[in-house]
This record gives sequence, structure tokens and C-alpha cells, in this order.
Amino acid sequence: MAAELKKELGLEATLHQSYGGVFEVEVGGDLIFSKSKSGRFPNQSEVLELLKEKQLR
Repeated sequence: MAAELKKELGLEATLHQSYGGVFEVEVGGDLIFSKSKSGRFPNQSEVLELLKEKQLR
């Protein structure tokens, strides 16, 4: 996923270690995706699409 974000959007992804199955994507303090809220991991391109939408706003 980090490579895809770099290639498509020029973004550097940073992994923060956590516990309990937490998987969240934040940009500038804004929550883009949360496994705990959705109950699932994102699909292959979902995070990329959400970030593209965020950039358009």
C-alpha cells in the first residue's frame, strides 16, 4: 500500500505500531479509514480512492 500511495499520489506513508488489530489511515490529523469503525480492512484500492477524494476537497 505504501508503494501505491507513493506512486499514485507522491505521499510517504508512515507505519505506527499498535496493538489489538488497529488499522487506521490519517492525513493531517483527519481520519480517512478506520478498521475499528468499519469492522474490516480496506480493499486493495480503497485507501487510495479515499485519499484522492480528500485531495479534491
